Amino acid sequence: MESSLEEAVNEWHASVNAVDLQRSATAVGDPVVVLGPKGAGPITPTQFADWVERSGIKLVPLSWHPVSERLMVVEEDATWPESTEPTRVATVFRASDGKVTAALRLPDLKAALELAYICREMAATE
Repeated sequence: MESSLEEAVNEWHASVNAVDLQRSATAVGDPVVVLGPKGAGPITPTQFADWVERSGIKLVPLSWHPVSERLMVVEEDATWPESTEPTRVATVFRASDGKVTAALRLPDLKAALELAYICREMAATE
């Protein structure tokens, strides 16, 4: 049986890869915190769906690394419409109530795991 976190992350990937804008907006919280090469911060579900359409990104999950009940790192192969080859990346996901509330994309698994562990420790000491 999948955890709520796994279900949320799998739904996020499925909606993004299908370029299903309504489904993408429904897969995330309001707001959803994002991090990528063009910036970071909270955005609305509509803004997230706009990014899905605009970017044309596909993220194929390769490995899953649970960090806590609400945090997971997923290593992925990313492609864009102009890609000739996939780029390996990793995303730190946070989920709550069956929705992804943070998707922080980093250039590699090591960096993503380091950030996830820091986030976990910060949350534990609040």
